[in-house]
This record gives sequence, structure tokens and C-alpha cells, in this order.
Amino acid sequence: MPDDAAALPIQIDDLHKSYRDVDAVTGVSFAVQQHQILGLVGPNGAGKTTIIRAACGIHPPTSGQIRICGHDVTKSQVQAKRELAYVPDDPKLFSTLTVWEHLQFVAAAYRVQDRLEKVGEQLLKEFELTEKRTTMASALSRGMRQKLAICCAYLHEPSALFLDEPLTGLDPRGMRTMKASIRRHAERGAAVVISSHLLSLVEDMCSHLLILHRGRILYNGTLAGLRESSGEHRSDETLEDIFLRMTEGESAGESTEAQHA
Repeated sequence: MPDDAAALPIQIDDLHKSYRDVDAVTGVSFAVQQHQILGLVGPNGAGKTTIIRAACGIHPPTSGQIRICGHDVTKSQVQAKRELAYVPDDPKLFSTLTVWEHLQFVAAAYRVQDRLEKVGEQLLKEFELTEKRTTMASALSRGMRQKLAICCAYLHEPSALFLDEPLTGLDPRGMRTMKASIRRHAERGAAVVISSHLLSLVEDMCSHLLILHRGRILYNGTLAGLRESSGEHRSDETLEDIFLRMTEGESAGESTEAQHA
């Protein structure tokens, strides 16, 4: 059981991550509640992937605390990882396993074999992979590999979902299916983090936003709050306009963190 029965799905406090002499992330703190979709954005090298990998227990933090549903990722790795799913921008699948064998493997790893037949079949149908059921992963297109990775992530119904560039390789129909599935999981109670350079996706999908620059937070709050804080600028500014102004302006090196609304 989690240390706190009412624990947030995702809670990160004062995260620092350094690689030798390079500080990739410095003092990052944020939380994601149930039903929320948080957009994690920033220029290349801002620390987005570092934060996600630390949150998923792939790279241990230099200091700070990461909790998934109340479980400390560094002290209770198995319990934390049971509650989360991570789909990187280039999923590494097992080349000699078929589509269905990937789902069988995940079901066994998470001990959810009772969900495999019904939920697994539904996921294959939803993401148009039914006809590829017996196809080896090595024979799948880039978009199909992305769909299979998301099916594997959804199978155990994670409470915390981390997606790094989830629309990569997808055609328009696949993009629509992916976005609908993300919204549905958030509605069911999952906390979702989407990292993407596609600001139109973030603007369309996310209620909350975390803007990073050089490993520090520039903004942490709602999209509506970001627009209010930019009120002295043009009212017709897009998220892209605001993002570029914040990350390329003179004040980009200073944190202007705002609290979640």
C-alpha cells in the first residue's frame, strides 16, 4: 500500500539530476493530480526526458524525492513501477516477439493475466492492430510500433502515465485515436504527463503546463493562468508565442514558477 492512502499519483520534490559536471535538472518540484494532463515543454536540453526517466525509476535522482501514488521511486521501485507506465519517443520493443506476445509479456510482468484476453483484444481493435496480432515487432512500421507500445502501457491501467512525443510516426487517424485514448485514461482517474515539442498538441490536450529552461522551471500552473500572467502582451498570442518569448527572452534564465491553480 502507498505510504499515504490519499497520495498524489505523481509528486516530485526538489529534484536535482547531474551527469558528472553537468546539472541537467536543478530544484524541480511539481505534482500531477488524478484526471490532470500536464504538458511538459521546453527547448532541447531543458531536462524534460531527464525528469521523466527519473520519475520512472530509470535514472536515479542526484537528490530530491519522487513519489508515485505515495511510493518512493528509489526506495520502493517495484511498488512505484506497478502504478506507472512510460512510453518513450522511440519505444524499444522485442524484435522477435509478435504483437500479441508483447501483451502476454506485459500481462505476466504486471500480473494482470486476467485482463489480457478482454482488454488486450480491445486495445488491438482500438489501435487497428488486430490484423497484426501475429506479426513480429521487427516487421512493424514506426507508427505501428508506437501503437503497440501504448497498448502495452495501457494494459495494466496505470495511475501515472508518462508519454514522450506520443504522436511520433502516427498518421492523422492514429493521432486522433491516441489523443482520444489519453483523454479517456485521464477521465478515468490517471495522472498524465505529455512531453512534446508539438505545442499545438499541448494546447489541445493539457489543462496544466510545466515550462522548463536549462533544467529549471519557468512556469508551473494552468494554461489559463499562463495566459493571464501574459496579459500585458497581445491577447491573441498563441502558446507558441508565449513559449518562445519566455525561453528566448532576457528573463529566460530566471525561474518564474507559479503554483498549480
